[in-house]
Order: sequence, then structure tokens, then C-alpha cells
Amino acid sequence: MDIQTLRKEHELIDLFCDLAQIPSPSLGEENVINRIVDYCKANNIPCELDDYKNIHIYIEPTAEKKIPLLLSAHLDVIGDDSAVKIMLDGDLIKADGRTLGADDKAGVANALYFAKKLANDKDYKHGGLEVVFTRDEESGMTGIKHVDFSKIKSKYVLVLDSDSLGQLLTSGASYTNAKLELNAFKGGHSGIDIGDATRENAAKLLADLVSDLPQGVFHSEDGKVVTSCNIGGISAGDLNVTNIINTHGEATYSIRSSSVEKEEELKNLMKFIVEEFNRDYRGIAEAEITFEEHMPAFEKVDDNYIPLLFEAVAKKTGITPEISSFHAGAETHIYANQTNASGEKFAPYLVGLATVCNMHSAKEYVDYKTMLQGQKLLEEFFKAYNS
Repeated sequence: MDIQTLRKEHELIDLFCDLAQIPSPSLGEENVINRIVDYCKANNIPCELDDYKNIHIYIEPTAEKKIPLLLSAHLDVIGDDSAVKIMLDGDLIKADGRTLGADDKAGVANALYFAKKLANDKDYKHGGLEVVFTRDEESGMTGIKHVDFSKIKSKYVLVLDSDSLGQLLTSGASYTNAKLELNAFKGGHSGIDIGDATRENAAKLLADLVSDLPQGVFHSEDGKVVTSCNIGGISAGDLNVTNIINTHGEATYSIRSSSVEKEEELKNLMKFIVEEFNRDYRGIAEAEITFEEHMPAFEKVDDNYIPLLFEAVAKKTGITPEISSFHAGAETHIYANQTNASGEKFAPYLVGLATVCNMHSAKEYVDYKTMLQGQKLLEEFFKAYNS
């Protein structure tokens, strides 16, 4: 079977291919935005653009005492604005010589196709469906940061951006940068001044201090990494100059944690080690460590309603559920730290409705059968959610 035959057989796959064929690099999503708006108009799907051109869909509830659900996905892909030629290799949809963009157009297609069916089924009793398609997730997450969360009614959010069918990820790591700077107060000549006990080489002191600071996994639970610390680089002195006593050095770290408590514990330990160093080398050298948060933690909520429901529905539809955490970032992290129109804190989950491999590379592909299974999973989940 070729890609054209497959598209004729499955409306969902045709929609995915239609979207994937439109290049949409970060902050260059205008054409795919226009295509989705046209699709919504043609299929009676209420949609609007916010001031940042994120797409918002809201399908009104058809039953009382039921609550809405929010689906979220991003429109931009890794790749430039060159043509996307789609082809079929067995069960795998690929692009010729470039990224396919199944991250995250598989999520967009599944959400949009489901919204079409729901908007045109007046007999379906449900509490409402909200859909948000954001810009610029891959580059700076500026799209999700421009969403007006006070207009969103849902509490529960399914971010359709995981890479494996059946995944429900309940927490994700923050991303914090740490910068360590060390200054020795006296430099000098590596021969003449080497015997002066009041002079210390900043490069040596920095190496000693780095060896005392945490590296790698700081805390794990049930075999999963919760909090980690990784050194990015060290800079001190000049590899081509060996006859001076160095006075300055720097090191950088990345900290990731899905627990705010454990991240604070790690940062406090790092600060304590630096303070201890400063006491030991008072009058000779001084170090300072600073922290800059780039993404807040996505912490697991105490409410187990969605994980339990998702697990039951996945098994019912013949899909093996994987409910776990991930040690990276996504738009879930932004939702997790915001509140909805009722002032409730969002309960977001990162969900896989298709298996996407080799994301962000020219070898990226999606198994189209998993996308079809993902649509079935979404349909059954929404039905159970509204039962």
C-alpha cells in the first residue's frame, strides 16, 4: 500500500499527513494555523486565535453535572521551512530527508479529528471539550506562556506530546541552571610566588570544590530519577599558559527535579558546600553559586482519578499502559503551575496517542497503526470520563 491509498482509507491519517506536509518551524507556524482554522470552519468546530495566535477550541457541554476536559498539543516542529515529502514504509510514515514533525502533529491531528467528531455529534452527552494548540514549544515555549489560563474551564489537561502509545506521565523534571564562580585574591608567578601560602591557584581550588559538589543522580524513587545534578563545563586559566597562578574560574551545572522539595534540598547542599569552602579559604579565595530557573517542576498531584481511569481504559482497548514520570520538560510544567477560570490548579498529564521514534531527526517516523489506536484510546477515555 502507498501513502495515498492509506490516506483515502483513514481520515485521521489523511489529516495528519495534511498537517505534516505544511512546514511549521518555531514561530513560523502561520500556514498550519491557517489550515487548522479552515478545517474548523469547514467542520463546525468553534475555534479562535488568541493574541499570540495560539488556537483555542471550545465545544460546549451537552450534559449537566459533567466537567470539561482539555487537550493540548503544539504546532511547531524541529526543522526548517523546506518542503515535507511524506512516504510510507510498511507501517511507518516518514519524510524524505528531513524531520517528519510527528512531534507534535500526531497529537494535533488526534485532538483535531476527535474535536470534529464531537462537535458534530449532538447526541453525545458530555461536559465539554477544550483544545489548545500552541506555538513555539520546541524553541522557547513562548506559546504556552502567552495562553490566558483564566479562560480555561477544565481542571484536567492531557498534553498529547509523549512519544509512545499508552504513556501517561504524571510528573516531570524542572530545569535549573547553576553557575559557580571562584576568585583567588592573589595571582602571581608560577615560580617566584609558588611558595607563598597566601596564594592559591583558582584552577586547583575550583577542581577541588567541583569534586565536593554533587554529580549525577541525587534522589530516585522506584528506580526512576527524581532529582539530578550535572556539570556542564569548567573554565579556569589558559591551556597554553602555565607560568601564572590563576585567579578566576567558573563551572556550570544543570539541575532537574520533579520534586520541589528535593530540588531545594540539593540546592541547599550545594550552597552549604560553597559556604564551607569560603570559611576554609577566608582571605585567600571566595566562591559563589547562583541558580536560575528555566522551567518549574511538574509535580505529581495527589488526585489519582486520571491515572486510574486511563489505566483501565487502555487495558480495555488492548493497549498496555505505562504510567510513570519523565526526567525532562514539556508544556505540562507550565500548566502544573497555573490555575484555571475557577482558580483551581491544573492537573496535567503527558499522554502518548502514537508511537513516534527518532524525534527531532531526519530519521523520525510514526507508526500509523498506533495513531489509529491512539484515537480509539482517546474516544474511550473521553467516554469513560463522561460516564
